Amino acid sequence: MIKVSNLQHSYTNDNNYAVKDINFEIAEGEIFGFLGPSGSGKSTVQNIMTGLLPLQKGDVLYNGESLKNVSSSFYNQIGVSFEHPNLYSKLTAYENLLYFAGLFDVPTEDPLKLLDMVGLRDSAKKKTANFSKGMKQRLVFARALINKPKILFLDEPTSGLDPATANKVKEIIYQKKREGCTIFLTTHNMVAADELCDRVAFLYNGTIVAMDSPRNLKLEFGQKSILVEYRCDGEIKSKIFSLSNKEELKDFNEILSNQDVETIHTQEATLEQIFIKLTGRGLE
Repeated sequence: MIKVSNLQHSYTNDNNYAVKDINFEIAEGEIFGFLGPSGSGKSTVQNIMTGLLPLQKGDVLYNGESLKNVSSSFYNQIGVSFEHPNLYSKLTAYENLLYFAGLFDVPTEDPLKLLDMVGLRDSAKKKTANFSKGMKQRLVFARALINKPKILFLDEPTSGLDPATANKVKEIIYQKKREGCTIFLTTHNMVAADELCDRVAFLYNGTIVAMDSPRNLKLEFGQKSILVEYRCDGEIKSKIFSLSNKEELKDFNEILSNQDVETIHTQEATLEQIFIKLTGRGLE
């Protein structure tokens, strides 16, 4: 559905590229994660894909049609949730959604329904100038859904949200996927990406350093081992056993049979650990 080819962009119009030779494809109905630290080029790529930045080098194809040639109707099909909320502070939550609904040439969602979905129904008549950061984030997310988009661009959609609200937003994202929506998710939150994404791309210094499903990446870069905690002589002991070593597996079975085992954990790598392994730095 979406194909990005040889994408490059320079903010200084020289050979100092913020993104360099970016290539990936996204299938219809897929949640594709673009992961990396601040300054890695995530927002640059998203802004190019949504037309906020001009195409300099490379191309972005939507169902085979270049972004260079799409008509204004293209914007009826996409929804964008920005990391930094951009709202009309003198308007209420309801008025913000109503205003943006009027910008589209397609049937739109009921603003009150969307406010209810993100837990802002009781604040519908409050001016957004008085909203907390989390409330603004939820309203921007709701606004991205107003035109019933076929493609969603979500930039840090759970940033600044408490765990319960973040889970509510994740469930809405899952629901949109079930409805066939294609979702491009930019984030440095590796836990959220692991939960949500079908595939992820690691972006570092403007280039993709790895791309696959979270499961495949963890299998490739993680340890194939098990951590066992067990009680012996009144003390809690722990030991790691390799799944590829027959002697260690024999010892593991001995502990299972003869000791009071309390916990067993697989030692798969997290996405953040994999990113650090590939780049040598974290996700500040």
